[in-house]
Order: sequence, then C-alpha cells, then structure tokens
Amino acid sequence: MIDVRKSNDRGHADHGWLNTRFTFSFADYYDPKHEQFRTLRVMNDDRIAGGGGFPTHPHRDMEIVTVVLEGALAHKDSMGNGSVIRPGDVQYMGAGTGVAHSEFNASQTEAAHIYQIWMFPDKAGYQPAYDQKHFSDDEKRGKLRLLVSSDGRDGSVRIRQNNDLYTTVLGPGETVKHELKKDRHAYVQVTRGSAKLNGKTLETGDGAAISEEKSLELSGVKEAEVLLFDLV
Repeated sequence: MIDVRKSNDRGHADHGWLNTRFTFSFADYYDPKHEQFRTLRVMNDDRIAGGGGFPTHPHRDMEIVTVVLEGALAHKDSMGNGSVIRPGDVQYMGAGTGVAHSEFNASQTEAAHIYQIWMFPDKAGYQPAYDQKHFSDDEKRGKLRLLVSSDGRDGSVRIRQNNDLYTTVLGPGETVKHELKKDRHAYVQVTRGSAKLNGKTLETGDGAAISEEKSLELSGVKEAEVLLFDLV
C-alpha cells in the first residue's frame, strides 16, 4: 500500500523569517490522521530567510536529523558543539536525557532550505549525542546512498533506532530499487524535482507512506533528489 501525501496537503506556517511545511502534526498544526508514521515523528520542510533562525530551545528523547538542501545553517548546543551545516551535510543530534540548541541561517542575506527530521529512539534515557558527516553528489547519483542507520555501516551516521535513511539523486530515466524486509515500512519524500515511485509520480514536496510492499522502484522524471526511510 502506497499512501501519497501531496506537498500542498501538508501543514503550513509562514512567520516571515520561516516558511515551513509539516508532514506530521507539529507546533500549532494538528492533523489526527498525520501525527506520525511508525517511528518517524517529524519531517519539516523549512525555508529560513537570511538572518532568521531558532533561538536556544530544549529537546528530549528524540533522534534529530537535519539535511541542508540550500544555503547553510549555524548550529550551537549545550554539548559544546558548534558547526555550520551545508548542502550534502547530514547532522545528527540525539537529544537523550536533554539538550538545548540554537539554529540560525548562517547568512544574513541568502535563504536556507533544510529538512529537519525527528525519529523516536528505541528507548528513553540515552545520553545526548552528536555527529555530522558529508555525502557528495557523486555518492548519491543513480544509487541509494545510506545516510543514517542503527549500526553506522557504510560510513553512515549512527542513530539509536532501527531505521535506515537513504538518499538518491536521479536524472530522467535513472532508476534505483530497494527491497523491504518482512514487517518493515517505508516513507519516501521528494525534496526537489520529480520522480516515480512504483509508477506513481511524485513532485517536489510530495511524500508517500508505504506498508505491505516488498519492493520499491524510484525513477527520475525531472532531475530529482529523494529521501527514502526504511522504518521499523
């Protein structure tokens, strides 16, 4: 079963400095049909104006992954980490027993476009954790590149949940396939361009919740970048 969620059906908020779309219930947006999917709790498609950002705020017992598509994001946290996240970077923050951080557009003039993703950990009470890695376009072109996993295999970022996050960059006609093991689920999100998922066309911002499927095929329609979650 593939349940497509169109981009404009997502929640929306425009605060001037932040224009965002919510795949799942978040902040003032609540949709009882879209509170989470499996262990995937938040997927926010954020566009942050130059100089804008999120002042220091706390998190707890959540695995947080940030992917930058355009621009750059400046991060500081209570663990002592400070970094600038750029396109191709994947940042992980395990909130665990509690962490505070701030996130600001690193530019005063250029917009930043990010996806921020929250997943439930496999248990509560972990110590806070941090990691950041870069993945080149060449690693993603025409293939599924593992970004995040529970065991850190293939140079991926390790998280504390039995989920895998892949990405791919597909030109027109380029195709990748992914097999789902029994009792696994998937979520596909097109972050730019246009792609087909098992024959269904997904445009920029469209997503799909997937259950009871054995095989997934993604093919590029227009130059596309896609996130694929393999979920417990």
